[in-house]
Amino acid sequence: MEYAALGLFGLFLVSFLAATLLPLASEGVLLYFLIIGFDPWMCWLVATLGNTLGGTTNYFLGKIGHPDNLKKRLGSAERFERFANYTHRYGFWLGLLSWLPFIGDPLVLILGYFRTPFWPLLLTMTLSKGIRYAVILFLWNQ
Repeated sequence: MEYAALGLFGLFLVSFLAATLLPLASEGVLLYFLIIGFDPWMCWLVATLGNTLGGTTNYFLGKIGHPDNLKKRLGSAERFERFANYTHRYGFWLGLLSWLPFIGDPLVLILGYFRTPFWPLLLTMTLSKGIRYAVILFLWNQ
């Protein structure tokens, strides 16, 4: 695996890219780094930071977009209204779902489109992503 040659920067890069809309599995890369002997807590920190910054990129990509573009992508005004209602009702708390495969990354993009307050969202995103990697470390140590 070539990214291992980059050391922790490789883990950061994969974790960052995995939080964008690219289909990468940062969990597998984290496990690989643990297997080859990297410090578990440093790996946790780097993976959490990279994945959170990748999610932040999604947020700002959504924020610079116009909600009309999202309306077109979702296909119907009904669907758009449903997403708008969810984001206005639950707001930054939806950041707790940002770690989920397949839906987490587009969700953060949509939260950016609907101008969800950034700092509380950053907190919930960091928390959820950090817990996911901490669970992996915990299971690794079993």
